[in-house]
Amino acid sequence: MSEKNQEITVVALDAMGGDNAPGEIVKGAVAALQAEEKLEIRLVGRKEDVEKALEGLTYPADRLTIVDAREVIEVEEHPAGAIKSKKDSSIVVGLKLVKEGEADAFVSSGSTGAVLVGGQLIVKTIKGIRRAPLAPFIPTSKGPCLLIDCGANVDAKPEDLVLFAKLGYIYCKHAMHIENPKVGLLNIGTEETKGNALTQAAFPLLKDCKEINFVGNVEAREIPAGAVDVAVCEAFVGNVLLKTYEGVGKTLLSEIKGALLSNFQAKIGGLLIKKTLKKSMKRFDASEYGGAMLLGLNGLVVKAHGNATSKEIKNAILQCVEFKTQHVPEEFKKIFGLEG
Repeated sequence: MSEKNQEITVVALDAMGGDNAPGEIVKGAVAALQAEEKLEIRLVGRKEDVEKALEGLTYPADRLTIVDAREVIEVEEHPAGAIKSKKDSSIVVGLKLVKEGEADAFVSSGSTGAVLVGGQLIVKTIKGIRRAPLAPFIPTSKGPCLLIDCGANVDAKPEDLVLFAKLGYIYCKHAMHIENPKVGLLNIGTEETKGNALTQAAFPLLKDCKEINFVGNVEAREIPAGAVDVAVCEAFVGNVLLKTYEGVGKTLLSEIKGALLSNFQAKIGGLLIKKTLKKSMKRFDASEYGGAMLLGLNGLVVKAHGNATSKEIKNAILQCVEFKTQHVPEEFKKIFGLEG
């Protein structure tokens, strides 16, 4: 990158990925540019579609560039096959911008499988990191908790969980500014002997790891109360927890809204508590925290929800800014003595 680009964060954004592309994606990009001056965005997608979505929006033209990509990887396509065959897709072109140093990060609401496979094959992991975990933030009463892994490594080994714990600890300490983040191993009980073969083998390794603040096993029911800052698990367990979390959250919110609209008295009560309730519910809005990060690569890759709105896209982009400005990549490399 040029000397100028070293001073700012450059984000490649998949303008064609997701249910609401390109409209909500482009709006999110513009909102991020308005919120952060030291940011440049490369909107990757069909030029004519992106230009149409930009019509009527006010944005700093010197910090937004359209990178034409003619193909789109659909969610039903085989991820590896699509990455190899659709070289001119918005996902492949965006990931190559990161690989070639033209962007610091890539954000997409498109095919999860293609983003994960493409991140590993194109951007590739930092030397010494065997696997890159997918790590979203989930809301708790005490702030966000990093769930790592939630979808990238369903056959993880004990040493992989240790790596995930280190990556999560470093990210929360530097990008989230949490002093000595608490790391817990997601398990079916708090006792050291609980769990399956994987968690039982990983526990002593995590316990002996001096680079993290390991607080032991944590049960899923403790996470919403903010028991840990980083919850470590393999991808199958993590994905089940994440989907359950999202489903319960939507159902609970629907029930609360229904109750507050059930009769005249409830509506009056709802008006009285509306401001306080809105503030409380905001803490449990996953879109406030951006997307799920594929950590441990030679550049950041962020996967937003397929139905992401402009708010989630904006926050996912700002997530990338914090990742770079707090020198998280350099901290990751220190794990293996590659820097510093």
